[in-house]
Amino acid sequence: MTPDTGVGRSCAIFTTMSPADDVQDADTPTSTDADAASDRRLSVSILTREYPPSIYGGAGVHVAQLVPQLRALIDVDVQCMGEPRPGATAHPETYPAGANAAIRVFGADLGMVAAVPPVDVVHSHTWYANLGGLLTGLFQDVPHVVTAHSLEPHRPWKAEQLAGGYRLSSWAERTAFEAADAVIAVSEGMRTGILDSYTDLDPSRLHVVKNGIDTDEFAPDLGTDVVESVGMALDKPTVVFVGRITRQKGLIHLVRAAEQLHPDTQLVLLAGAPDTPEIAREVGDAFGHLQASRGNVIWIEEMLPRASVRQILSHATVFACPSVYEPLGIVNLEAMACETAVVASAVGGIPEVVVDGETGYLVPYDPARADDPEFVRAFEAEFAAKVNALTADPDRAKAFGLAGRQRCVDEFSWAKIAGQTVDVYRAALAFHGGR
Repeated sequence: MTPDTGVGRSCAIFTTMSPADDVQDADTPTSTDADAASDRRLSVSILTREYPPSIYGGAGVHVAQLVPQLRALIDVDVQCMGEPRPGATAHPETYPAGANAAIRVFGADLGMVAAVPPVDVVHSHTWYANLGGLLTGLFQDVPHVVTAHSLEPHRPWKAEQLAGGYRLSSWAERTAFEAADAVIAVSEGMRTGILDSYTDLDPSRLHVVKNGIDTDEFAPDLGTDVVESVGMALDKPTVVFVGRITRQKGLIHLVRAAEQLHPDTQLVLLAGAPDTPEIAREVGDAFGHLQASRGNVIWIEEMLPRASVRQILSHATVFACPSVYEPLGIVNLEAMACETAVVASAVGGIPEVVVDGETGYLVPYDPARADDPEFVRAFEAEFAAKVNALTADPDRAKAFGLAGRQRCVDEFSWAKIAGQTVDVYRAALAFHGGR
């Protein structure tokens, strides 16, 4: 397959040294080899499905924020999927024509393998690019680093969307993780999930580098042009949700919990891109019932610009995150950076972001009981109660919001995360050289 080269690759100048020069003369790197590797400027190719301006999830946000920070430290090439765009080589998901979506993703992966220039390290994000990263590492004999933004074994509902393709995505992820020279988990919770899911993975190859937030981009915006244009009332307590319509994000739980919110509370849903027609109907029916029973609900289905989302978050009393699975939850960081209190389910890496009773409230959720109607009703009732507690106490909500922004500033800097990522690259080079 001929890769799409309609977009210019990153213009960084890559080192002319062979990717394995620092380890090729010995089975184990010597101190001189290690010193050379740490002194010279590395090169990496980032393989990702999402890249600006086409971003729809947390993994895309992660890559978009990480790449500019990495470019201050090393040389970076970007391979992405979809339409041509500046700053990356794009590969359309069109081959083989008419095939299952997962098979067409694999077609794009092969295009990436052919297009990656000589680099020291290849770094793939999500199962969409994992196969491309694995094969590029083998083809060039360079280390492959994987960042785990989610785990296919923890997302069985993806079978609704991909059918047999879910077995392919699961195979690609498992094979890439178990063969990788280094795996990055975006939270301690994700690290535990990886080791539980992939028991053949050597824990010494697993590193925790958390997601981050740009607190210059996401900061309180007290303007009102956007909120007024979408019909938000500025004199009411407001609960905001931002996310895709997927079972992972738990939107259906929030819509049902909203039946129990105080009548004066306004609910604003920035929710679109449903995974399947079935979940679109489920959420649509629940929303229609909510709108008929209480009103005070706004549903915006189109994807808004990030600046518009920032202003809406800034005018929210509470940000609601009812996810049933969340490796970390960048969207919670975005809300906290806008000085908004958070009510979130206590799953995955969320407790590493939202501090219960300090930056918001956490609501326990057990994925193993997702099919237990009584448990689900209790979760939704407690979620509503925590939201009501904050909308009834605006001073506490404000204090939580201020504490949340300070936590973002102190703990989740992208510059710090980029430095930690480069450290993982160097660890992967050492491991690869010693294989």
